Amino acid sequence: MDHIKAAIRTIPDYPKPGIMFRDITTLLGNASAFRAAVDAMLLPHAGRKIDKVAGIEARGFILGGAIAHQLCVGFIPIRKKGKLPGEVVGEEYELEYGSDRVEMHVDAIEPGETVLIVDDLIATGGTAEAAIKLIRKVGGEVAGCSFVIDLPDIGGAKKLEALGVKVASLVEFEGE
Repeated sequence: MDHIKAAIRTIPDYPKPGIMFRDITTLLGNASAFRAAVDAMLLPHAGRKIDKVAGIEARGFILGGAIAHQLCVGFIPIRKKGKLPGEVVGEEYELEYGSDRVEMHVDAIEPGETVLIVDDLIATGGTAEAAIKLIRKVGGEVAGCSFVIDLPDIGGAKKLEALGVKVASLVEFEGE
């Protein structure tokens, strides 16, 4: 995982002072690191039945699309409110100041289908928790969650595990 961690750029004081932003665009631009990350994100879920992959907007679309392709399964975009055409189902989640909502098409998952949730980073876990609830709301089962980066000091992975979901990440960074 050293190769993957080394491919992630850290940008200090973005989007505000004191934050160390973990930028995966450098990983995505590095063909061998990108390939290694996609392969490694699948390993913890090997042997599990996965019918579809759900990617959380926006970097989760890139990783989730590649993982869905690798598994030969469909891809579900989990989008911010108001971004999808047609009939949607949504789930609210809390932010530091207020709340937001994620949505997916109501017909994206058949009852009983198992879905792997993918995103680039787990911090507070709010968006991923909303995605889990959204999938369960329409009768889907969550096979697990896979992230490139975990910020364990913030506690998001523990929040998802408390919901009975297997959480896997490739690398960890301290702090926010």
